[in-house]
Amino acid sequence: MAEPEFTATGVRIARRLRSLTRAGRVRISDGRLELLTSYGSEIDSAPIRAVRASRPWLAPEDRALADLNGHRYVLTLGTGDAVPGEPGPPAAHRFIEAVRRAAGAAGAAGAAGTAGRDG
Repeated sequence: MAEPEFTATGVRIARRLRSLTRAGRVRISDGRLELLTSYGSEIDSAPIRAVRASRPWLAPEDRALADLNGHRYVLTLGTGDAVPGEPGPPAAHRFIEAVRRAAGAAGAAGAAGTAGRDG
């Protein structure tokens, strides 16, 4: 198993107005996005190319939206998962960028794998 491209802990994961966990985990690894409870149970997961990540309008900087498998999740990512002592972008921004990078890498790998095939 490869090293995860993105991991955040202590994430509040909600769907609509219902909070699913207040201390969950978000992980991008092996081309998949996984939303996990604090106990490690899977809330939802999907291939990274099927995930849409964005920032909600008029929301604090620590919030991100993730659409996967037909469900919209509101993720509240604190700043506690940053490298201690080093300033950096908010965790929500890093999450959105990680999804975009991973989707681009998955798309490039898929295109490279089919480039030499005859149709």
